[in-house]
Amino acid sequence: MYTTLTRISPLFLLLAVFATGCVRDEAVSTSDTELERTLIRLSETGSLDEYILPDVSNLAGIPAGIGNPLTEEKVELGKLLFHETALGRDAIDPTMLRTFSCSTCHVAEAAFTPGSAQGLADGAEGFGQAGSGRVMSGLYQEEDVDAQGARPLSMLGVAYVTNTMWAGRFGSKGANAEVEEVWGVYDPATEVNHLGLNGLESQNIEGTVTHRMSTDAYLLDTIGYRRLFDRAFPDFEGEARYGRVAMSFALSAYIRTLLPNQAPWQKWLRGNKEAMTETQKSGAKLFFGKAGCYRCHNGPALNGNTFQAIGVNDLAEIPGAIRTSVDDTRNLGRGDFTRRSEDMFKFKVPQVYNTKDMPFFFHGSSKTSLREVIEYKNAGVPENDRVPRANISDFFHPLNLTETEINDLEEFLAEGLRDPNLNRYVPEQVLSGTCFPNSDPRSKEDMGCE
Repeated sequence: MYTTLTRISPLFLLLAVFATGCVRDEAVSTSDTELERTLIRLSETGSLDEYILPDVSNLAGIPAGIGNPLTEEKVELGKLLFHETALGRDAIDPTMLRTFSCSTCHVAEAAFTPGSAQGLADGAEGFGQAGSGRVMSGLYQEEDVDAQGARPLSMLGVAYVTNTMWAGRFGSKGANAEVEEVWGVYDPATEVNHLGLNGLESQNIEGTVTHRMSTDAYLLDTIGYRRLFDRAFPDFEGEARYGRVAMSFALSAYIRTLLPNQAPWQKWLRGNKEAMTETQKSGAKLFFGKAGCYRCHNGPALNGNTFQAIGVNDLAEIPGAIRTSVDDTRNLGRGDFTRRSEDMFKFKVPQVYNTKDMPFFFHGSSKTSLREVIEYKNAGVPENDRVPRANISDFFHPLNLTETEINDLEEFLAEGLRDPNLNRYVPEQVLSGTCFPNSDPRSKEDMGCE
């Protein structure tokens, strides 16, 4: 009897392995199928294509701005200008001239957000790790620092955003088409909306003013950007070819290509079902199911074009924040732009790719980890007593996720939605040859750059 059992054991084990493998394959297939069915049911087009981000090689497939068709020449110019510190020529203190860039507050390693809690451009110095060491310069008074009153949003997926910034101030279409009567009234900068452009292009026209950037003969001729402007804007006449609108259009063209399309989730959508782990797939099913994240975070970039109030704290409550207070009208969110009671304390829904790389979250940088964000939304209890309960989003309520479900959702957000190669959007060098994103002495020392 012992001999017989010994002889048949290998065969029994082999069959058991095959059986186990079949069960595992079936489970994977079932998981993929369930997720696909959910996505198709939620899709307006009945297709997974609705969630797929285009490849940057296909500029025609990327949403372009009104009057600003995407071309390789514009994207190339915008990529350089975005990181070019020579653009920072309007600094208040002469010693800080040409020491900052757009990428000062939108660092690739931090998912194109600031590495520090607050965005600080002119009037600040240092870089630290991924921008975490940016601090106010002793050369400036606090009121002179270009300090942002709300944490700058990520630039990822902005091609799918109609009205930009937390309050959706910029852009003539989308939600702003309904409030044309307030353009330029409460915020003079929003007068630019009358140009009839999209949010990104409008924002960059005014943003380059706010952030003290412009072109000049040094940038165009000494450094050599004129030829790139000539290639990018052959239809612009005279000095307009090198002016603020052209600069904005180039920056916007580049920013529209910042797509996290190498994330495992994007690979899964394109058919590679091995790209995500079972845990990440479980998290995705929660995102598009029980957790209800998809109600606000939707479209290919998972950002959405709505404004929601979830009662988080403001930037003024972060230690060391400057040029802001609890009375800062920017804390009113969209309400600061429209002055409508129903818009008070509502902020634009942000995108959720590469959140693992973000050191701070929400408009007030009130959370410092993705886990904190999930737990805050799972609890569904506002932390800011100044936000009236009547303004809180109907989507913000206890989710009743279990610990396992929280872990799965975190894994999907942290790893499934993380593009590991955002540095492909960063140039090896800019035409000025200076260090970037900052070229002040302290930043150079931090980055080991000369």
